[in-house]
Amino acid sequence: MSLLEAIILGIIQGLTEFLPISSSAHLRIVGEFLPSAEDPGATFTAITQIGTELAVLVYFWKKITTIIGKWAQSLVGKVPRDDADVRLGWIVIIGTLPIGVLGFLFQDVIRDTFRNLWLVATVLIVFGVILGIADALGKRVRTEKDLTFGHGLALGGAQALALIPGVSRSGATTTAGLALGYTRPAAAEVAFLLAVPAVFGSGLYELIQAIREPGESVFTLGETAVATVVAFGVGWAVIAYLMRYLKKGSFLPFVIYRIVLGVVLFILLGTGALQAY
Repeated sequence: MSLLEAIILGIIQGLTEFLPISSSAHLRIVGEFLPSAEDPGATFTAITQIGTELAVLVYFWKKITTIIGKWAQSLVGKVPRDDADVRLGWIVIIGTLPIGVLGFLFQDVIRDTFRNLWLVATVLIVFGVILGIADALGKRVRTEKDLTFGHGLALGGAQALALIPGVSRSGATTTAGLALGYTRPAAAEVAFLLAVPAVFGSGLYELIQAIREPGESVFTLGETAVATVVAFGVGWAVIAYLMRYLKKGSFLPFVIYRIVLGVVLFILLGTGALQAY
């Protein structure tokens, strides 16, 4: 694949990582329509996600540093352990465990079986419907201050579902947050924060593997680096837009988009225009 294709996929990664429509599914699908007509692969996907998570660090820098600072101080008794930011720090740690463990244990399945486009089309629709139900029926009264460790584990379990392309990391976690009664902005913000350690861990692991075995990826490290930088810039703009939008807007447009995309993908697969692998 070429540098131009890497840039296009970097833009796609930045546009779709934070919207509940699955960046990994879009990279998988768009790759088939580029001149190379090839799956960019799990390695490229994981590394470019480092760029979008850097955008999270920049956008939420003050909040993240506050959480880390208070969490560290609580370990030596300088900040009460029941402080909301300290609790959020522990929740991020607890919520990261499911995806970390499952991602490590099922690497081969994630790289192969889960990238089947029939599966991608199915989960796009199914989890789109679930998101729509949670958004419509959720009470939307809880904020980050209401987070409990049980909720953190539930959100982490939902995030782990994003190991399947088409589920959407932000979408699954946000859906769980809405189902638990959190407001749309609170559910989205917690989803973004919860993803940081998981994505950085996965991305850095894949980066090390790519350096050790450069021939395993369809892109060179240089092309992947460019795509990652592009994903950072686009991702930052998308976060800013989405956080403003969710103050008044619903997730309905994203639900409709997911269902339409899933149906179109089924048609393309059924007519032979696309191959499942």
